[in-house]
Amino acid sequence: MNKGHRVANRFFERFVFPAPAVLFVVAMLMVPIGYTAYLSLHEWSGGLRPPSFVAFENFQRMFASSRFWGSIGRTAYFVGLSVVLQVLLGTVAALVFHQPFFGRSVARTLYMFPLIATPTAMALVWKMILDPTIGSVSFLTRALGAPNVAWTAEPAFVIPTLALVDTWQWTPLVMLIVLSGLAALPKEPYEAGKLDGANAFQLFVNITLPLVRPVLIIAAMFRVIDCIKTFDIIMVITAGGPGYSSEILNIYAFRESLTYFHLGYGSALLVVLTVLVFTVALLLNRVRKRNGGLS
Repeated sequence: MNKGHRVANRFFERFVFPAPAVLFVVAMLMVPIGYTAYLSLHEWSGGLRPPSFVAFENFQRMFASSRFWGSIGRTAYFVGLSVVLQVLLGTVAALVFHQPFFGRSVARTLYMFPLIATPTAMALVWKMILDPTIGSVSFLTRALGAPNVAWTAEPAFVIPTLALVDTWQWTPLVMLIVLSGLAALPKEPYEAGKLDGANAFQLFVNITLPLVRPVLIIAAMFRVIDCIKTFDIIMVITAGGPGYSSEILNIYAFRESLTYFHLGYGSALLVVLTVLVFTVALLLNRVRKRNGGLS
């Protein structure tokens, strides 16, 4: 085969053959995003009446709304609490499962069970567990003589409770990511540290943590992006209530779009959500690269 044929083959393999799949994926992404951006500049309640162009009025209304800024604050609260808990607990679990012990494979498999359930089904189960009258949590608190707390009906407790539910489901994912990083660590630094008399804590602080930091940042990046977009567990358990106490930005956009049929304003909210996710992803990616992550 001459050089011309090899060049032609490489061109077809790299560009022509993948082109249909790439174009399909781009269309599946860009068409909904483009239509949402189009609707964000219009006022529309659905039906046969066409959308009316209002330029940036939806965005002006949004940025002047205390409900919008409240949803941003609740989103930040939920994301921060969830990600911190998941990274901490996932790292501890990875360190435990990285050590050899009897029944490790079985224990690791059991620990992964929360990832198997779909978020909606899992949220329905947790809604029953947290029910203040028939839930098992209330039964235990009454049996222990502690005051019964309506965990999902009290504004002060609802976001932490939802963060704990999210942590229960997604900590195993963080554990898997960190565990893969631990498995790839070299053994030489640990052998040198032991020769110098370092104990287990010193080995963790001075060797394990710096080496696994890029993996922790990747795990945190995945979870931050996913938590910002959380919808199912909050919608099933509280639907944004009580009042607006658990109404994060995604729930707010859903309510405006499909409950009140303010489709233009809801689309503007989704545009802001998309920009927020994209911006956070870029920032976290820069942090990852500065801390030794892969380019």
